[in-house]
Amino acid sequence: MKIVIIVPTYNEADNIAPLAQQVSRALPEAHLWLMDDNSPDKTADIADQLFAGNPVYTNYKAIRRTGIRGLGRAYRDGFQRALEEGYDCIIQMDADLSHDPTVLPALVTATDTADLVIGSRYCPQGGVKNWPRHRLLLSKFAVWYVRKIAHIPILDATAGYRCWTRRALTAVEIETLHSEGYSFQVEMGYRAHKAGMQIAEVPIIFTDRQFGHSKISRKVLFESFLMPWKLRQSPWKPSSQQNAPTYLPQKTD
Repeated sequence: MKIVIIVPTYNEADNIAPLAQQVSRALPEAHLWLMDDNSPDKTADIADQLFAGNPVYTNYKAIRRTGIRGLGRAYRDGFQRALEEGYDCIIQMDADLSHDPTVLPALVTATDTADLVIGSRYCPQGGVKNWPRHRLLLSKFAVWYVRKIAHIPILDATAGYRCWTRRALTAVEIETLHSEGYSFQVEMGYRAHKAGMQIAEVPIIFTDRQFGHSKISRKVLFESFLMPWKLRQSPWKPSSQQNAPTYLPQKTD
């Protein structure tokens, strides 16, 4: 299986070395792409220096993006490139070490029976660490809100730690996505469900970042608030008929 891990970066210089080290230990066969939005702190340059000449990081690289910046755009560019280069399994994760790399093998293994696997904070045995109470309540409300308004049967619909099969990533028709910020995760999950992809969740313990700063802005929050209503009022239909939507019970072992 040909696996690539796509990580959007913007001012993540302090996190690149530990991220690469932990990823290489957890899933040594995977390739790693940093989709960098011209970080002022030279994230891409630091990654180039780290990866150059190191046999452990042979298939690791920083891809310097041009054009419109943003999380959604970075993922879209990475996903399209991964499909063009023939990857079978495409993983998305954050650069800030909030997504534990030791879970990577479990995500990949779960694709034996699922098209999309979500590293879930809110399925049994999942959780959050080092978050203040108000942030945890806001996150749980957001997940409830998405499920209620957009009717997405995912326990952690806003999660950004995901493993896509080639089939699932093709089915969501990336080129026609509308969202740009964190609502990108909601729209992608919604489309996977509508396209009949089998979705599973595996538990993760989400740990708040240790270095750098959050990129969430008021604009991003506003877009995230509106997206479930947009999905509900203008339902998306896949261009090709897939199987009936299926939701697999989340793993608890």
